Amino acid sequence: MNQDKAVLILGSTSDIGNAIAVEYLRHNFNVILAARNSEALAEQKDRLSAEFKSKSISSIEFDGSDFEAHQTQYQSIEPIPEGVITVMGYLGEQKVSEISFKETHNVINANYLGNISFLNIVANDFEERGHGFIIGVSSVAADRGRKSNYIYGSAKAGFTAYLSGLRSRLFHSNVHVLIVHPGFVDTKMTQHLTLPKPLTAKPEAVAKAIYKAQQSRKNKIYTKPIWKYIMLIIKNIPEPIFKRLSL
Repeated sequence: MNQDKAVLILGSTSDIGNAIAVEYLRHNFNVILAARNSEALAEQKDRLSAEFKSKSISSIEFDGSDFEAHQTQYQSIEPIPEGVITVMGYLGEQKVSEISFKETHNVINANYLGNISFLNIVANDFEERGHGFIIGVSSVAADRGRKSNYIYGSAKAGFTAYLSGLRSRLFHSNVHVLIVHPGFVDTKMTQHLTLPKPLTAKPEAVAKAIYKAQQSRKNKIYTKPIWKYIMLIIKNIPEPIFKRLSL
C-alpha cells in the first residue's frame, strides 16, 4: 500500500499532468500539484479533492524558469515526496524559434533548464535518503533532430541525456529514474496539429503506462509501443537520405 507516500507532479495542470495525478491518487498515493497558473492550479486541487476525499492533495505555485526559488520551494513541500514526476514542457513554434532567440530560450527553459534546475535539488535529497523515484516526460523528438522541430527536439534530447546520466548516478542509492517518450498525445498543446489516430495516445493511457513502468522500475518507455519501432527506423535512415526528407 502507498497510503503514506506522496508524489510531486510538476506541470500538473497540463492534460498529461492531470491524468498522472488521477492515476496515482487511484493507487493510494497522496499528490502534490505544482504549476505556474494559480487559477488553474486552485481549480485542479478543488476538483481532485472533491473526487478523492480520502487522499491528501496539496498544491504549490511553481515556475520552472524561476531558478533561484527552486531550493526554497522544494524545502517547503510537505509531506516530503516519495517521487517527483515532471511533465513541464513547451512545444513552441519552430519557425518562430529560427528567427527569434526569445522563443528558442522559452523552449529550452521549459523543456530543459527548468527541469534540471529542480531535479538537481531533488536528486541530492533522494540520494541522501536512499530511496525515491524521478520520472521525466521527454519526447520521441529527442531521438533524432528533424528540421520540423529541431529546437524542441534538441531541448528534449538534452533532458533525455540528463536523465540517463542521473539514473546511473542514483542507481547505487536505490533511486529509480524513468524516462518517458509519449509520442503524439491528444492534448491542448497539440490541438492545432493534425495527428494520425493510430499513433496518438490519450493522456489517461500515458498516465497508466507511466505508473506501470514506475512500479516495475523500468528505465525507459515509449508509452505507445509502436513509437519504439518508428523511431528505430528514423534513427537508422542514412544521413544522405534523411536530410532530403520532409520530417
